[in-house]
Amino acid sequence: MTRATSAVARHRRKKRLFKEVKGYWGDRKNHLRNALDALTRKRQNNFIHRKKKKGDFRRLWIQRINVGARIHGLSYSKLIHGLQLANCEIDRKMLSEMAIHDPAGFGAVAESAKKALEKKA
Repeated sequence: MTRATSAVARHRRKKRLFKEVKGYWGDRKNHLRNALDALTRKRQNNFIHRKKKKGDFRRLWIQRINVGARIHGLSYSKLIHGLQLANCEIDRKMLSEMAIHDPAGFGAVAESAKKALEKKA
């Protein structure tokens, strides 16, 4: 019986790996074990940062909304509470865009939140 090797498959696998780590610094681009470690770490960080990005954007939206709310005499928390009382279902992303690009519309939303807070009190 002939001896079977995995030479072609191994070569293809290594070639695919080295193509993906091309441009890395030092031994990480041309030594198999270092390249595998670098690639594993890269994939882990990509996964983590895809999740982290969502929280980063939420924090950014909240900061923008807070600035807009302060201009209209409210704090961020009071604005959000007032919008909940007014049954206004605009998400933070849209509120942030309104605060930047449509100050008049954001002012109207802030006024409805103020009225809902006054009605409650």
